[in-house]
Amino acid sequence: MASAAEIKEFRDGIFALRPRRFGTVAEIMIKYLYNMSESHDLAFDKYSKTEGRVEVKFSTVMKENDDKIRDTNVIEQCKKANLANRAMVSSDIDKGIAFDCNIQQVKTNEFQVLYYGLFFADCVEIFEMTREQVLACPGYSNKQHRGNEGEGQFHLNQGTIQFHKDHYFKKRLSYEELYGLFAKI
Repeated sequence: MASAAEIKEFRDGIFALRPRRFGTVAEIMIKYLYNMSESHDLAFDKYSKTEGRVEVKFSTVMKENDDKIRDTNVIEQCKKANLANRAMVSSDIDKGIAFDCNIQQVKTNEFQVLYYGLFFADCVEIFEMTREQVLACPGYSNKQHRGNEGEGQFHLNQGTIQFHKDHYFKKRLSYEELYGLFAKI
């Protein structure tokens, strides 16, 4: 069993990863939680015998910045940007603390099921939608960039999170559980 200090170091490390490496952590988590295999195709992330092609998209949940970076506050804003100041715990949602997680680069033609979710400071929340549910999801935009086709996005924030919890919530993991899952590999 890992110590509390090891779990905190593990969690903080996840939050410090750059996007591609962070995405790989989420993909490995989903692979082992739901008994999936590698896709062997760059178009989608994992393969499930029961669900088919699977895409995995996760985000870390951070409090919104309280101000834009300007000439006069650049040092202050950099100091406020650290994990201890910005990472949200899941109960912060009930307090109305503003956050915005963008689930992006969603290529709906490339998968049957999307596993997506949020890495909070205290837990990981996992959601699941079919391709058709993504296309009908309130707030889904099939245009992520100007001129882009076939790649969309949607946001998880204080205005949309309850909808996702009510309709697509699948599982919550503590960091101890996630650490234990990875330790068994």
